[in-house]
Amino acid sequence: MSNTSLTGNDYLRAVLSAKVYELAQVTPLQPMSKLSERLGNQIFVKREDRQPVHSFKLRGAIAMIAGLSAEQKAAGVITASAGNHAQGVALSAKTLGLRALIVMPQNTPSIKVEAVRGFGGEVLLYGANFDEAKAHAIALSQSKNMTFIPPFDHPAVIAGQGSLGMELLQQNTQIDRVFVPVGGGGLIAGVAVLIKQLMPEIKVIGVESKDSACLYAALKAGKPVDLERVGLFADGVAVKRIGDETFRVCQQYVDDVVLVDNDEICSALKDMFENVRAVAEPSGALSLAGLKKYVKENNIQGETLVNILSGANLNFHTLRYVSERCEIGEKHEALLAVTIPEEKGSFLRFLKLLGERAVTEFNYRYANNAKACIFVGVRVSGEQEKLDIIAQLQQGGYDVEDMSEDEMAKTHIRYMIGGRSSSDLKERLYSFEFPEQKGALLKFLETLGSQWNISLFHYRAHGADYGNVLAGVQFSDDSLDAFNQHLDELGYAYQDVTDSVAYRYFLG
Repeated sequence: MSNTSLTGNDYLRAVLSAKVYELAQVTPLQPMSKLSERLGNQIFVKREDRQPVHSFKLRGAIAMIAGLSAEQKAAGVITASAGNHAQGVALSAKTLGLRALIVMPQNTPSIKVEAVRGFGGEVLLYGANFDEAKAHAIALSQSKNMTFIPPFDHPAVIAGQGSLGMELLQQNTQIDRVFVPVGGGGLIAGVAVLIKQLMPEIKVIGVESKDSACLYAALKAGKPVDLERVGLFADGVAVKRIGDETFRVCQQYVDDVVLVDNDEICSALKDMFENVRAVAEPSGALSLAGLKKYVKENNIQGETLVNILSGANLNFHTLRYVSERCEIGEKHEALLAVTIPEEKGSFLRFLKLLGERAVTEFNYRYANNAKACIFVGVRVSGEQEKLDIIAQLQQGGYDVEDMSEDEMAKTHIRYMIGGRSSSDLKERLYSFEFPEQKGALLKFLETLGSQWNISLFHYRAHGADYGNVLAGVQFSDDSLDAFNQHLDELGYAYQDVTDSVAYRYFLG
C-alpha cells in the first residue's frame, strides 16, 4: 500500500480488509459510572488492556504482518522497540509462523526483554538508545531482506489501528467525542480517518503529554518537527517526532488536541482503577486525563464521551509515584512553603489557623534563630479552597509560597528537607534524567565526583526506565563552561534549576 496519496476512502477499504482479527480481540466498551456522575457526561472506556499483549499495538502489527506476501513472510520481519510494539510484532509473527527479530536498546530493562522473548520474539540488544536501535534494525532489514515493521508511520499499521474506531461505532452510535492518546500518531490517525468517513459529526480529540507533544508542535509548525526534549514518565507516547503519514492524516481529520501533565495522568490512573478496576500504564490513562481536562475547560455537559485505555504494561513500582502524585493532579492536595517565626508556640498557632483541615505532610528542621520554613501538605476540596488557605495564612502574617505546581518540590525537595548550606557555599543545582541500567548511577557519580565536588544529591527510584537525580555542584564561575561541556559528553538529559523557588526556601 503506497502512502503517498491515500484518500479517506482508501483507508476505509484498508481498515475493512485488514486481517486484524486473526489475533487481535474485539475489546469491551465499558461505562465509567462514578466518573460519569461526577462530570455530568456519559463516559466510556475502550479496554485495549484486554488484548493478548495488553495493548492496542497488536492491531497494527498483525494487520501489516498478515498482509505481507508469501515471499516476505518466508524472510521474516524485524522491528525496533522497547515497549508494546515489540510484543505485538513478536506475538503476531509467532501466530503466523514467521521469524521475528526485535532490536532493543542495550539499556532495556530485563522485564521487557523477557516479555518479548515470552511472546516468541528473537531479541538483539543494540545501541545506547532507541534511535541507534532503530537505525540498526533498518540496516539489518536491508541486509537480511527482512520486512521492517514500523511502530506507527505506515498505512498498513494505521489501518490496523483503525479497526478500533470501527469497533467503537459498532458498540455505540451515540458517541459525541472520542479522546485518543498520541505518541507517533498511528492510533489517532487510524481512528480519525475511519470515523470521519462514516460518522464525521463525531469529534476526534488527540491527547498528548506536555512532555512529548509532537503532534501539537507539528500542527503549530505546519509540518513534523523534532522536539528538543522528551519526558519519559508516559513512555508509551514518548516520541520525539510525529510520523509523516500519521501527521498528514491527523492534520486533515483530527478536530483538536489537549495537553496534560504528569499529575493529571496520575489522577486519571486512579480514576481508571476506582471506576473499572483496571491498572493502566501512564500512557494508557493519557486519553482519560485529556477527557477530564477538556470537559472542565469547555464546560461540556450531557455528552457521550469515549477514552481509550491503550495499554497496561506497567512496572508495579511506578504505582508508588502515581499514588504520591494523583491527589495533586486532582487538585485535592495543596503543597505549601510557609515561613514562620522560630519561637515557642509557632507550630501551634500555625495549625490553629489551618483549623480542622487534614494535614497530609509536614516537614521542618531548625535553620536559625529568626525564622523557620516548613513544607506542608493539606487535603483540599479543590483549587478555591487552596487559594482560601493561602489567603488565610497571609492574613495571619505568614509568608506563603504555593509549591503544588513546582516540579522540583514534588520530585525532590519534599524528601530532602533537613538542612541548609553554609552562606559561602558556591553551588549550582542541576536536575538529570539517566537510564535505569546497571552502572548508570555509578557512572554519573564517578564523572561528577572526580573533578567537581557534589554538595547536594537526591535520587529516588520509582519503577520507571529512567532515574531522576537532583545534584548540587561546587565550582567557580570560570569553570562553568567546562562543566557544562562535561555534562554534554556524559550524555544524560539535564537542566540548570538553581533558580528553583523550592531550593531557595529549603536548601539554598
